[in-house]
Amino acid sequence: QVQLVESGGGLVQPGGSLRLSCTFSGDIFSRYLMGWFRQAPGKEREFVATITWSGDRTDYAVSVKGRFTISRDDAKNTAYLHMSSLNAEDTAVYYCAADLAFPMNVLLTSATAYEFWGQGTQVTVSS
Repeated sequence: QVQLVESGGGLVQPGGSLRLSCTFSGDIFSRYLMGWFRQAPGKEREFVATITWSGDRTDYAVSVKGRFTISRDDAKNTAYLHMSSLNAEDTAVYYCAADLAFPMNVLLTSATAYEFWGQGTQVTVSS
């Protein structure tokens, strides 16, 4: 069974940076499309970023484009979300998600399209 474990969340000052990690186990990581989502208190879960199983394409929410970078290291079975220029509106629980997309090299931005989810990691941006 696929399992995802996020790490790297915490408290960061406005303007700061943080890198989230998502460790994958239970299947062949390189066949899975990976995504990051977030949910702030009182709000619905929203798309943040996604990367194809091949790693050749990415997509981002407008609100994070240019500030966040999604990447993957298949040798480490890990996906990353590097976040910079953080502001209070980025405060949320961040979730990584995976879906077996191989061989279709697609990007998915809808939460309902992902089969597997991590437990989430809290990111708080505050001075």
